[in-house]
Amino acid sequence: MSLGCHQTFQFPTKGKSGFLSWNPLKSSHLKGNKIGGVNFGKFEISRRRKDISTRSKSMLSVDSVVEMEGKEGVNTGSKYDAIVIGSGIGGLVAATQLAVKGAKVLVLEKYVIPGGSSGYYQRDGYTFDVGSSVMFGFSDKGNLNLITQALAAVGREMEVIPDPTTVHFHLPNNLSVQVHKEYSEFINELTSKFPHEKEGILKFYGECWKIFNSLNSLQLKSLEEPIYLFGQFFQKPLECLTLAYYLPQNAGDIARKYIKDPNLLSFIDAECFIVSTVNALRTPMINAGMVLCDRHFGGINYPVGGVGGIATSLAEGLTDQGSEILYKANVTNIILDQGKAVGVELSDGREFFARTIISNATRWDTFGKLLKGESLPKEEENFQKVYVKAPSFLSIHMGVKADVLPPDTDCHHFVLEDEWTRLEEPYGSIFLSIPTVLDSSLAPKGRHILHIFTTSPLEDWKGLSPKDYEAKKELIAEEIIARLEKKLFPGLKSSIVFKEVGTPKTHRRYLARMPFNTTGISGLYCVGDSCFPGQGVIAVAFSGVMCAHRVAADIGLEKKSPILDAALLRLLGWLRTLA
Repeated sequence: MSLGCHQTFQFPTKGKSGFLSWNPLKSSHLKGNKIGGVNFGKFEISRRRKDISTRSKSMLSVDSVVEMEGKEGVNTGSKYDAIVIGSGIGGLVAATQLAVKGAKVLVLEKYVIPGGSSGYYQRDGYTFDVGSSVMFGFSDKGNLNLITQALAAVGREMEVIPDPTTVHFHLPNNLSVQVHKEYSEFINELTSKFPHEKEGILKFYGECWKIFNSLNSLQLKSLEEPIYLFGQFFQKPLECLTLAYYLPQNAGDIARKYIKDPNLLSFIDAECFIVSTVNALRTPMINAGMVLCDRHFGGINYPVGGVGGIATSLAEGLTDQGSEILYKANVTNIILDQGKAVGVELSDGREFFARTIISNATRWDTFGKLLKGESLPKEEENFQKVYVKAPSFLSIHMGVKADVLPPDTDCHHFVLEDEWTRLEEPYGSIFLSIPTVLDSSLAPKGRHILHIFTTSPLEDWKGLSPKDYEAKKELIAEEIIARLEKKLFPGLKSSIVFKEVGTPKTHRRYLARMPFNTTGISGLYCVGDSCFPGQGVIAVAFSGVMCAHRVAADIGLEKKSPILDAALLRLLGWLRTLA
């Protein structure tokens, strides 16, 4: 799993929540204050080792979530403005954005806590993030601080901890690069490793900043709503044209315009692999520019108590707005009436109806599983053809004795020791997060959490007997731990006091352009990491904002032009047929 991306793993069913990040100030201590929707808590943070005992105020246990559900039954006879299938970050942002506009929203979540890949679980005093601990969108400035904005919209705030280093790369030929929060420090470090490519480095990352600055200057709403599009174009024509220019381009081609050194190009591949789980030639330049610059502009910020607190806070804010979330609600079918999406059916036979349906399931699951037996519009059939398998990941959660880590250990690491060609190979790269470097409250005293990911094809796990399956999990985990012990932390194996291995599920990605939120079925929208702009917390939050705006226009909560709408949506429908 990429450090900046959402992925899903199969874990035991017990669980709780937690997580997030920001970056270092020049002073050695941070005295917290509320900034917008983010509270830089009332504690002091040393540059590296932080001892913070506060838990996220909005953290809920599984028991309390189930109890909540039992007390507040959902009326199946109600007609909602929108039903959201799934409570990942994209779905929750869409739901809360609609709720604050006055819509009546029902979120249906099949598990007992919200969050999806941004969830958490607890074992033996540890709070483990299910997915990435690298959190964007939590700053107090600009327009890309989408998590801050989403929380503030529903009256929520979270304490976050700045991370002074986004990631520490450990690469072939003993190349070690720390991506510092301060852009100048990062550029100085990278150019010190590749002094002959200084001009190329500045030009490539300069192009990234053009994209970021253009995005950051715009009010982010739906790219499928023409009044917004025309309004932004007339206000910011240069920025809009800049984004249009880069929209079809990939980061690898841009890098190759300025850089010749193969090792530096491979480093940029590794940068993009963290962003998108593919190399630079397959990473959209828009996505690369957004992430590779926001880590310096807004920084990486970890939420006190764990990443799961984001979804919990949004879910609480949603109910405060008079909308509802129902847990243990497994949607198995989207109900159509004369070709329009009008409701959903649960696995227990209950049905719910709404003016619009928003699916936070992946687009292929939405059309491949929730619309079984339905004849799909041509454009959606074409999208189904361009899905390919993306990397799946094996995940290892460990608790270790704290003294095995050197005092100045960074929170996030990317390890590829031997050959650049192994970057995308199964078990080639290792992603490592140590969130307790930032928030010690996630683990018992004297312990650290290590969260390890490595690419692992689903096919490797098919057809194994239960005994062989468990043996293979242990074998691969031992090999990964041995590599980290050799490269980073001598004595790691003997320091382990807790270990749990999560097996991979299937993931997919697009060969061609990513779709937006509307679909070929009237009343049905998609949101999340299978929609533009793709994977990562900030990307799915952006998807949620865009989806809410488009839905709000369609149900009369935002201005719309029927003539312009019809023309734009016809154009988008035609483009979908070219996917």
